[in-house]
Amino acid sequence: MSFRRFRSTPKTLGDINMVTEELKTLYYKRLLPIEKYYSFHHFHSPSYEDADFDNKPMVLVMGQYSTGKTTFIRYLIEQDFPGSRVGPEPTTDCFTALMYGETEGIIPGNALTVDPKKPFRNLDPFGNSFLNRFQCVQMPNQVLESISIIDTPGILTAAKRKLSRGYDFPAVLRWFAERVDRIILLFDAHKLEFSDELTRAFGALCGYEDKLRVVLNKADRVDSQQLMRVYGALMWSLGKVFRTPEILRVYIGSFWSEPRQMCDHYQLIELEEEDLLADIRNLPRNAAVRKLNDLVKRARLVRAHAHIISYLKQEMPTIFCKESKKHNLIYQLPVIFNKIQQQHRVPAGDFPDCTKMQEKLLGQDFSKFKTLKPSLMASLDKLLSTDIANLVPLLQQQEQRKKSLPGMLDGEFLGTFRREHYRRDPFKELPRDDESSEIDFDDWVVEKYKPKYDEIFYNLSPNEGKLSGTKVKEWMTTTLLPNSVLAHIWRLSDIDGDGMLDNEEFALAVHLIEGKLEGYWLPRELPSHLVPPSKRLSTASDVSV
Repeated sequence: MSFRRFRSTPKTLGDINMVTEELKTLYYKRLLPIEKYYSFHHFHSPSYEDADFDNKPMVLVMGQYSTGKTTFIRYLIEQDFPGSRVGPEPTTDCFTALMYGETEGIIPGNALTVDPKKPFRNLDPFGNSFLNRFQCVQMPNQVLESISIIDTPGILTAAKRKLSRGYDFPAVLRWFAERVDRIILLFDAHKLEFSDELTRAFGALCGYEDKLRVVLNKADRVDSQQLMRVYGALMWSLGKVFRTPEILRVYIGSFWSEPRQMCDHYQLIELEEEDLLADIRNLPRNAAVRKLNDLVKRARLVRAHAHIISYLKQEMPTIFCKESKKHNLIYQLPVIFNKIQQQHRVPAGDFPDCTKMQEKLLGQDFSKFKTLKPSLMASLDKLLSTDIANLVPLLQQQEQRKKSLPGMLDGEFLGTFRREHYRRDPFKELPRDDESSEIDFDDWVVEKYKPKYDEIFYNLSPNEGKLSGTKVKEWMTTTLLPNSVLAHIWRLSDIDGDGMLDNEEFALAVHLIEGKLEGYWLPRELPSHLVPPSKRLSTASDVSV
């Protein structure tokens, strides 16, 4: 939301950049030569580029249509974005990357694939059918300063499964899943349905379950009995698709900025909201760890791939019966995997999917394969055994400094009443253009509503002219607005940062709440015309400091 900001100390950012630069050097020096030598990109993902290391953490938001994907994104950034539409029908028909930019604009997909500063150059093989449905929205937003968000088309239900997208939708999802830091999968508590396309999408996410967070959205629209039944059905269905001993974490919530419906599980929704926002808030801090983890995972796959290609090359005849031998080797690929595991002690989990590998091998010329090159394999072993281990101390230093980083997406409403949460950026003055020149900037727009707000203020029994944070919180929560929205309103209203609200600050808070209930976006910083007259001198002195 609008108050959800990332702030990082330069020293910590320097550590993260240092780890990223080291990872980049190791990839180009040790891993990329092996990938090229054994044609890794013909079978698996394309090679990494600078943008893959330098880009901000990315969040992939996916789910069936009308589960609230676009609304969830607007909830995170507290802002509309160009091209966004919300409705019960499939309104999002393209992939949209939301990234930070000084000016607002849209970059089409074909232009993105030739921009070396964007991590999308390797999407080119999916062709115009996909690229015409891919765009990047750049906009000035404080959340997007530290993360990027990918909005996806709604996954088709069983009733619409005959429709064709014109491109390989699961393959595109897998391309993004490999590169993003978090995957948010939304379900609607009203209509839980597992279609064929959703099952294929799950297949694209296999191997990236550690990045996946499942959200059962719109949970305030069902009663507790229905919620438990839907939750149980969702867990059972996910268990059939993701055949892993670990249970996927499912967050129950209602992720939008509007008032929620009161329900028996209202407090549960608030706690789940705080947990999910905390998880997303930590993404920039853990970016270097994720990149290191993905590089190690890729290096292990490259090692297994090199052994597979080398084995197939050695088994091929020199002159006769090449084609029949090729098909025989492809058929025996599961047995070959077992032999390589035993002979070279390559873990079974490092091997690619056998069926997909067999499909890829059918179109390859085995005579062009190459045997193991000792120098390259020694370099790969050094990467996995020594070089990566040398980066661990830097990551540990970064871990120790995490506590000094203020949070973003702060859903802890109680935390807003602690003194360390009070401070924020100085207020920005409103521009006085021709239209606003006639407005008297000495007037306070809240003044005409203040008698009504004062009645609420004095009914709450202020002590020495001020209300405590506890009393204000109790009253604020009756509005049923999400805690994260109320936290931002508190920060805007507590101008002097003393943890209490006087009658002017309380009037401002009520005015902001009423505006939010009427559907207006909250300001990022308090505009001049909303600052109470008695507080304008103090805010002006803050700006000068």
